[in-house]
Amino acid sequence: MSQYRTHTCGELRAADAGKTVTLAGWMENVREVGSNFAFVVLRDFYGTTQIVVDSAEMMKTVKGINKESTIAVTGTVRLRESPNTKLATGEIEVVPEKIEILGRCRYNELPFEINRSREADESARLKYRYLDLRNPAVKNNIILRCNVVAALRRAMMDHGFLEITTPILTASSPEGARDYLVPARKHPGKFYALPQAPQQFKQLLMTSGFDKYFQIAPCFRDEDARGDRSPGEFYQLDMEMAFASQEDVFAVLEDVLPPIFAKYGTYDIASQPPFRRIPYMEAMDKYGSDKPDLRIDLTVTDISDMVQDTGFEPFVGQIVKAVPVSGCTLTRKQIDKLCADEHGALVGGVAKFFAGKEDALREALALTPDTLVLISAGKKTEAQKTAGVMLKMAGALVPGHMDEKRYEFCWIVDFPMFEIGEESGELEFCHNPFSMPNGGLEVLLAAERGELDPLTIMAYQYDLVCNGVELSSGAVRNHDPDIMVKAFEMVRLGEDDVKAKFPAMYNAFCYGAPPHAGIAPGVDRMVMLLAGESSIREIIPFPMNKNAQDVMMGAPSTVEQKQLDE
Repeated sequence: MSQYRTHTCGELRAADAGKTVTLAGWMENVREVGSNFAFVVLRDFYGTTQIVVDSAEMMKTVKGINKESTIAVTGTVRLRESPNTKLATGEIEVVPEKIEILGRCRYNELPFEINRSREADESARLKYRYLDLRNPAVKNNIILRCNVVAALRRAMMDHGFLEITTPILTASSPEGARDYLVPARKHPGKFYALPQAPQQFKQLLMTSGFDKYFQIAPCFRDEDARGDRSPGEFYQLDMEMAFASQEDVFAVLEDVLPPIFAKYGTYDIASQPPFRRIPYMEAMDKYGSDKPDLRIDLTVTDISDMVQDTGFEPFVGQIVKAVPVSGCTLTRKQIDKLCADEHGALVGGVAKFFAGKEDALREALALTPDTLVLISAGKKTEAQKTAGVMLKMAGALVPGHMDEKRYEFCWIVDFPMFEIGEESGELEFCHNPFSMPNGGLEVLLAAERGELDPLTIMAYQYDLVCNGVELSSGAVRNHDPDIMVKAFEMVRLGEDDVKAKFPAMYNAFCYGAPPHAGIAPGVDRMVMLLAGESSIREIIPFPMNKNAQDVMMGAPSTVEQKQLDE
């Protein structure tokens, strides 16, 4: 019992009939039936309870209270004449003897109806997020997030990991995204940076002799928003292990994640270990994506050699990919050409260019009647990615090709160490500059001597993917200063640059660092998948909008000149 209530609004049952109780919460709704009779719905964090007003005095009190005011109700519990089996408290109601206003809502009109807030414009929801969160459907996502984080923390500690917090104010370093910078008052002209990730600190912990580290880490990146990425800040299950290989990291997450997904997910089926492992090159060729959704049974086939002499100009000299989609019953107008009719003849906009190749195409793509064939052409990466987009769309639109109600994990492995930058046209790191190349120093020296194409060097890097969403990137770290320097020399940065950009890590490695590996699954994305939401903002308590603005708090905002002067 507390000062304001004896029970919560989700607690009372038939066995409590006859008790005098005090409840406190928000007045959700009032339904008047006659001049002296009304039903009031009282809501708190735990649920709702029906209050039955049946006197002129109580009716007068209720009429003077706006909806969403907080009130305390003292009264007697009685059984309902018509129970509501959909509510936990549906067998009882409370007849009030006293109603006290604890916090008055001063507005007659609300920005939106609380229980239908998800139907409101997003800008209104974010501006009045404290009202939006009163909606049980919205609140439940935040409760889910709390439970998932607690389960992750328990599981990591059960595996012998220590939770260690790392600094928020740190030095700027080139980690792939834009930094948020903080002026240093005591050091004019210099700046702190908010960490894009605790990458360097967790590696330094390994060199310090800690064996297994984790934290639910806040990360800050000045990036544009996407459906699965919130601008500004996000949280990740950051972990690192000393004297560990890629296999050790996989074993931990394959043990930690499936039970949590099965317990808390919208679907109760999750991949069991070992998760499927797909090399990066194979993923791009077979699925057109480095984050394939394995719930979809469609794959991509390369038909480049088959179509070079067809006379169709867009195919000539290009990589051509095909996605056969069997059982397509969409109309010709819906698919807008290119399908196989019931008699097995090829029809559609480009079918005439396959004259004489019908049998070869049927065999290559295992075509059956009512198969839609989607084709992309272009440079290799362009053709792959376009085919991947088509595959995903077809899987969602054509029935029978996607088993939605499950969580399918996979590891994407063997990423290239280097790539040619789209803007620079020169060799750049493909994934993570702190990764260990497969083959160590020897392959880097061979590439330097011209004996090996640097684009063929693979790295011990890996991504964890679930249902087409990249949950995490990780790697076996490059813990040897000689290998680190040589890797950076490949992208035109010398030893002095490495020392200047990563002084602590370089120096620490010179004192003897253990082999170590880690990963950092995104907590926000995990909870988004578990809640079955398509937008990551639905599972963040106070998210920014797509333009990185907090419209509720008015951030970013101007500050006084005095603060700037300081």
